[in-house]
Amino acid sequence: MHSYSIPLLFLTTLVISNTFFFIGCLSIEEQGQALLSWKQTLNTSTDALSSWRSSDINNSCRWFGVTCNTNSQVISLSLISVNLNGPLPSNFQALKSLKSLILSSTNITGEIPKAFGDYQELRLIDLSHNQISGEVPVEFCKLTKLESLALNTNLLQGAIPLEIGNLASLTYLTLYDNNLSGEIPATIGKLDKLEVFRAGGNENLKGALPPEIGNCSNLIVLGLAETSISSIPSTIGALKKIQTIAIYTAFLSGPIPKEIGNCTELTSLYLYQNSITGSIPAELGELKKLQTLLLWQNSLVGPIPSELGNCQELTLVDLSLNLLSGSIPKNIGNLSKLQQLQLSTNELTGMIPPEMSNCTSLTDIELDNNALSGAISIDFRRLENLTLFYAWQNKLTGNIPGDLAECRSLQSVDLSYNFLTGPIPKKLFGLQNLTKLLLLSNELSGFIPPEIGNCTNLFRLRLNGNRFSGTIPAEIGNLKNLNFLDISNNRLVGPVPPAISGSENLQFLDLHSNALSGELPEYFPKGLQLLDVSNNRLTGALPAGIGSLRALTKLFLGRNRISGVIPKELGSCTKLQLLDLGENGFSSEIPPELGQLPALEISLNLSCNQLNGDIPKEFSGLVKLTYLDISHNKLTGGLDALAGLQNLVILNISYNEFSGELPDTPFFQKLPLSDLTGNHGLFVSDGRGGSGHDFRSGRDAMPSLKLAMSVLVSVSAVLLLTAVYMLIRTRTGDHQSIEEDNTWEVTLYQKLEFSVTDVVKSLTSANVIGTGSSGVVYKVGIPNDETLAVKKMWSTEDSGAFNNEISALGSIRHRNIVRLLGWGANRNTRLLFYNYLPNGSLSMFLHRAGKCAAEWETRYEIALGVAHAVAYLHHDCVPSILHGDVKAMNVLLGPNFEPFLADFGLARTLSTSSKLETKATHIAGSYGYIAPEHASTERITEKSDVYSFGVVLLEILTGRHPLDPALPGGAHLVQWVKQHLQSKLDTLELLDPRLRSRPDCQMQEMFQAMAIAILCVNSRAADRPAMKDVVALLKEIRLPVSDESKEVMAGDTVTPNRSIAVQAK
Repeated sequence: MHSYSIPLLFLTTLVISNTFFFIGCLSIEEQGQALLSWKQTLNTSTDALSSWRSSDINNSCRWFGVTCNTNSQVISLSLISVNLNGPLPSNFQALKSLKSLILSSTNITGEIPKAFGDYQELRLIDLSHNQISGEVPVEFCKLTKLESLALNTNLLQGAIPLEIGNLASLTYLTLYDNNLSGEIPATIGKLDKLEVFRAGGNENLKGALPPEIGNCSNLIVLGLAETSISSIPSTIGALKKIQTIAIYTAFLSGPIPKEIGNCTELTSLYLYQNSITGSIPAELGELKKLQTLLLWQNSLVGPIPSELGNCQELTLVDLSLNLLSGSIPKNIGNLSKLQQLQLSTNELTGMIPPEMSNCTSLTDIELDNNALSGAISIDFRRLENLTLFYAWQNKLTGNIPGDLAECRSLQSVDLSYNFLTGPIPKKLFGLQNLTKLLLLSNELSGFIPPEIGNCTNLFRLRLNGNRFSGTIPAEIGNLKNLNFLDISNNRLVGPVPPAISGSENLQFLDLHSNALSGELPEYFPKGLQLLDVSNNRLTGALPAGIGSLRALTKLFLGRNRISGVIPKELGSCTKLQLLDLGENGFSSEIPPELGQLPALEISLNLSCNQLNGDIPKEFSGLVKLTYLDISHNKLTGGLDALAGLQNLVILNISYNEFSGELPDTPFFQKLPLSDLTGNHGLFVSDGRGGSGHDFRSGRDAMPSLKLAMSVLVSVSAVLLLTAVYMLIRTRTGDHQSIEEDNTWEVTLYQKLEFSVTDVVKSLTSANVIGTGSSGVVYKVGIPNDETLAVKKMWSTEDSGAFNNEISALGSIRHRNIVRLLGWGANRNTRLLFYNYLPNGSLSMFLHRAGKCAAEWETRYEIALGVAHAVAYLHHDCVPSILHGDVKAMNVLLGPNFEPFLADFGLARTLSTSSKLETKATHIAGSYGYIAPEHASTERITEKSDVYSFGVVLLEILTGRHPLDPALPGGAHLVQWVKQHLQSKLDTLELLDPRLRSRPDCQMQEMFQAMAIAILCVNSRAADRPAMKDVVALLKEIRLPVSDESKEVMAGDTVTPNRSIAVQAK
């Protein structure tokens, strides 16, 4: 019996072994088949998966990207930067041992299959940098062994699942750069092993960071930048291991929690571009390992805490664009490793502490736009690494420190807008790396030293607005790299040195308002784009060589003593946009070549000379020109050559010897008589003579403006009380009246899926997003995750506003006018449906803390867009449409801050006379934006919209509401600006403080925009430009900048790009 036991055991073992062998073969084949099935769903042409073949299915462990264990079970699939172009796998159940799935940057599309929840062995999932859509599936949260989940940089939507807290093993979670929304669930606090949590770049991720985040005791990196997260809990202090907190460009408000001082491992704190208030907590001084502190562009107040001097590992501190006050703490000098100190645009006072000399690693000091005073007492000999020193727009006194020349690495210095005195240290021009030296608007004196020629890398030099005397040194011609030279508004004498032609890269040369004499040199640098030598004592003839400046766009020669003929060679300057030869001694005829300048758009000033003869017929070709002044000459003949200049906004032909009938065009019909006077031979059909009238000056219009303001003040209380009453009535939720009659008439202009009844249920006070002249606006969600803006009209008794809006918007399409999607009405309620625009109104943008409010580029594009919209209504609609309520609150901003003109409740079509009668008892529009003629018996025209637009443009430029109570004497914004300009005060003081630190080229654009706004708010409606002309003027203020100079010019009198932290999103 025992003789049979061994063979039986052998046979049993053999059977079992063969069974497992066949099962193993079957498992390998199933794995390969699963991979091949997924491959068939991919639309890829890549060779990366060429090894994935059915003929080799039993060797799938050797396929590209596949890794197996010793039992031939697939444990990892890793395909990185392979163009798979297809969906995620949904049939990997055969890969029961799969622990790692990496498919980053593979052009994967579609949604994440719910089957992923079945892959229970997964430890790592990386699906980042694809085009995956849909929501984060709840099924993910079944993967209790999952340690790393990377879903960043996709198109995911919806909320972060509440069940995320079930992933108890998770250490790494990245969701950034998607379209996730909702709040961060409190269950995130269950992830006590989590080390990295990054969900930035989801702008609709909102609400407070949950207090439970403090339970994530192993957290090292927290990234929630570019979201709508609104606050940081005090429990942040429980994160003892945290090294990086990045919640920048979000919606944080309230103070920085002092408990953050307990995060003693913190090395990087990025909270910039928020709305944080309160003071910088002194507890930050406990962060001994802190290296980077970025708190710029918030609303922080109070002093810079001296305790920051305890953070001796700091290398970068940026507290710019806040409201910090007090002095710079002396113990800032303890920071020997500090490389960049940026304190620009605050309210700091006191002296620059000499202890800053101890920060021997400094490369970048930015103290501009404060109220610092006293002498610059830094020992620059110790700052051998310094490359940039900005202290402009302060109250600094004394001399420019001579030891600044010891900083051999110095590249950029800006000490403009101070009270510095004395000469420029000669040794400063020995700095071979210096590219930018800006000392404008000080009280500097002495000569410009010839040593300036040694600073051969100098690119930008601005010495204007000082008291420099002597001559311009010829050595300036040695500066071959010089691009921008401004030494205007000084006391320089002598000639313009011919050697200046040696600065061969010079594009901008401004020498105006000195006492320069002699003749202009024959040649200037060929690439010159702007040349301004106006308001000097130059004599002689204008050299013909000026015609060789083919890149010249602006030429200012006015207010000199230049004589002789205007050289015909000027006609070769084909890029010329502005030419000012006024107040000289030019004689003879106007050369016809001036009429052939194709780019002459901004201005042509030939006034106050001794020119004679007729206007050349070629002037009829200046069809782009907006400003022409040929007054105070001896010109004769008729004006037919000017009759077709459709873009003219300002024309002055007074005090000449013109004769004949005035051209019968709308422009000439509206031309002020003061611009025609002194031409005895001119006449018009009604017999007006240029010399026989006492012409009214602009000051005569002031009484009517005061009358308008007084009338408007008297009705403002009534308007305010009415608006409050209507808003309260709306917020009481009067749904009874809405639902009394459920018979709705609905018209939609595009396909939308929603029920009007459901919309009505959403018209609650919680959803109010604005009020207008004709109704209240609500934010309403509809199916398919779409959002509408629904306007409920104030009253059903007067259907005028409702009908106006439908008739105005139902038939027009413009990129800058809000689009009407449809309307609904029953017996009691009238509703209008619009696209919802996420960035609110222009008023909110300007008067509340915003991410882009400090950018002139954004404001300019908004102004131009609104101008386009109003011009479209006036000039392209038939009949023309008068908006009637142009104001900042009625300009809505899209996702990229593109403007949309809204609220057409007061819109009217204009009759053939382009005028509307107004009732004495009704003032249309919004107080603060209403044109003066609304308060008089005058008829309302499209020029009323022009006035309102001018107020909006002033609001954009000044950052002030038209009725800002902080304006001196309770003045209206228009009145305040005009009085400031009439007093010849610095225009810079009018600008929004957030705009004053812009590059010089942008400052010039803003000043020109201010001039356009003043044209628009002229108290006489007839003297305001048409909106199409306003558009043309706004487009023409853009200064051309060469590609080579853009980078350097962007840093002119402006703090460079702020420090950012995109790596920690």
